[in-house]
Amino acid sequence: MTDKQAGATVPKAQSIANEVRRRIVEREWSQGDRIPDEADLATEFDAARATVNKALQLLADEGLLDRRRRAGTRVTVNPVRKATFSIPVVREQVEQAGMAYSHRVVAQRRSPIPAEIANRLDLPEGRILVHLRAVHYGDGLPFQLEDRWINPQAAPGLEQADFRHLNANEWLVRNAPYLRAELTFSAENADRRDARLLQTRQGQALLILHRTTWNDLGPITTVRVAFRPGHRVSTESGHDRSS
Repeated sequence: MTDKQAGATVPKAQSIANEVRRRIVEREWSQGDRIPDEADLATEFDAARATVNKALQLLADEGLLDRRRRAGTRVTVNPVRKATFSIPVVREQVEQAGMAYSHRVVAQRRSPIPAEIANRLDLPEGRILVHLRAVHYGDGLPFQLEDRWINPQAAPGLEQADFRHLNANEWLVRNAPYLRAELTFSAENADRRDARLLQTRQGQALLILHRTTWNDLGPITTVRVAFRPGHRVSTESGHDRSS
């Protein structure tokens, strides 16, 4: 049965959307790039233009494509999944609060994942991932502390990333758009490391965020974010505003 026969439009559109999403995730098409016109894609995928249009609209609804009349379709810059929650750039949060942003990488190495992280990512215990600890600052004072594991297989280009100059949060938002995420909040007392890096006392109650994201290539990253004492999370519009 061809694409143009009755009943085939939806699955064909989904198949096209999956392939276009793969090209975005694997950065065959970079952020800001104009993708081929619908007519060219219709020829490539042996599909009707209406089916291609439907596929591209699915990805626009996900936040991966920016479609403008007469301007064509481009890969979204700083893509987010509109149906779940947005992951903003922490630097922008700090600057929007009127503070000067800076960050410091405390540790970065390739390490085997422990059982807790393996369970969270659904990967074998001992798999080697990039383990990163960093502190974000506003006006020189700690804003938040992140303890992050990154899967290079789901984040193409990670090997070339220099997190001394561009923090991991910002690099991932710009280069590794996610398709699914899990998010939990909890309260924990600051241990010795939390207290030292957030410049607070040991035992201080902290708001903790755990977030894990996935794309078509697998788990991208899981991060524990410890916020400075007194931090508040906005629930406006049902979106998490933290990364």
